[in-house]
Amino acid sequence: MQKKISFQLLPDEAASDHAIKEWIANLCAVPLDDVKGFRLQKKSIDARSRQVKVNLTLTAFINEPVQEFQPAEIHFPLLKKNASRVLIIGSGPAGMFAALELLQQGIKPIILERGKDVRERRRDLARLNKEGIINEDSNYCFGEGGAGTYSDGKLYTRSTKRGDINRVLELFVHFGADNNILFESHPHIGTNKLPGIISAMRGQIIAAGGEIYFEKKFTGFAKNNNSIIAALTQDGDKFNAEAFILATGHSARDIFYLLQKENILIESKPFALGVRAEHPQSLIDSIQYHCNRSIGRPGSLPAASYQLVEQVSDKGVFSFCMCPGGIIATASTSNNELVVNGWSPSKRNNPFANSGIVVQIELKDAMTMLRDLKWNNQQIIPDENDPLLMMHLQRIVEQKAFAAGGGSFVAPAQRMVDFSEGKISSSLPECSYIPGIHSSGLNAVLPDFVARRLQRGFQEFGKKMKGYYSNEAIVVATESRTSSPVRIPRDAGTLLHPQFKNLYPCGEGAGYAGGIVSAAMDGQKVARAIKEKIAAKL
Repeated sequence: MQKKISFQLLPDEAASDHAIKEWIANLCAVPLDDVKGFRLQKKSIDARSRQVKVNLTLTAFINEPVQEFQPAEIHFPLLKKNASRVLIIGSGPAGMFAALELLQQGIKPIILERGKDVRERRRDLARLNKEGIINEDSNYCFGEGGAGTYSDGKLYTRSTKRGDINRVLELFVHFGADNNILFESHPHIGTNKLPGIISAMRGQIIAAGGEIYFEKKFTGFAKNNNSIIAALTQDGDKFNAEAFILATGHSARDIFYLLQKENILIESKPFALGVRAEHPQSLIDSIQYHCNRSIGRPGSLPAASYQLVEQVSDKGVFSFCMCPGGIIATASTSNNELVVNGWSPSKRNNPFANSGIVVQIELKDAMTMLRDLKWNNQQIIPDENDPLLMMHLQRIVEQKAFAAGGGSFVAPAQRMVDFSEGKISSSLPECSYIPGIHSSGLNAVLPDFVARRLQRGFQEFGKKMKGYYSNEAIVVATESRTSSPVRIPRDAGTLLHPQFKNLYPCGEGAGYAGGIVSAAMDGQKVARAIKEKIAAKL
């Protein structure tokens, strides 16, 4: 007999197969020997009370052999020689998952990626971190797998209505991810494991007949009235296809400039702006798990995370991309601009916890900030009709952060309480950010509109998490690539750009996703829309 049951255990019990079997036996009113095993369906941690509990949902096997986990059967048949061709610009999760879906639909994907493959990309990241030298086409944001490859591989999303989340997770498992991502409440692969999974996806695309080209920088379209004929690259190549997917990611500013120059419709879009906050992981553990900090969390519990939100002066201040046991990394894509992000290895075993703490920015807010000539330095004359207005604001903040750090991607930083009280920190604690940090007043980097709300937000967070608001914590500027500041419009039904009958904006860079899973689902969605259109022609 198989029986699906749910119950709560103490962390040490949840880490013991024997203890779980004892609970199953009690709940099912059978002898312990009758419980042959179990298979987890869902697992989450409940730390709301002082006694931390682990929620388990599982299938118990009573008096019958355990049916071990069997990954979903996923097949990629070889393409026919006359298969339709779809050109994908960008190999982030939207582009890669669109390519995999197209293969299963019998359509040939051809991917153009401005950056390098994961192995070569790693060398550029090392130079950036150790020498302060950036490759503007190969960095944390650009290259095989997109921004998510080297920034954590978190697979949690609230975008449950955008597609089949389980399908995305099953594909990750098919290509090498641990199957625990199928039942963990906040699935996470880890920066150390994700590159190998991305490489396996690439191998499958090529083996089935698709094509991937690295260091192929897209520079424009060849057009005929309302149709795209070909994609053009910097080295003079021309790629023809029946349809074109634009999945270039949230940091491809040159693409936004290009679209504006070619009079291809784009729109400004809200985004969030702020800093990275880093605490000792032991402090976050003690707050969240109510444990003695000097002793540390129980070994059966993972590094603790948190999620915070507060309304400050009618604006949401919230945590973003929280990385327990993580590292702050340089997410810049250009010289003289400083962006920070966070990531964790699969074991989440680094001594720090970091998270973006950001303020939501609307168009009217950006206009307010850019009208502040003292802060803006008259770099930008604000025009609310400019579709790149939000991007201009983003860039100014990043340039100010670079200057405040003193160059070479050293980041300006303050202790958390010092920042909130407007004091320059006389010293800074140890920090995971490899290029280094420099004590500097972040009020000069951030618009007053943002800084004031962050300062109040940290104080309010400290009331929710006793000990969070502390000078043991450090705030590092600037967290500015939370999402694309530009939207490339598309029809809600066909997913086509309104000006072209074969151009499909896709993923986070087009404004339709906010992370690995939602971008992957959007790629699949666009691929299916293309299949429907091609099928209608036959």
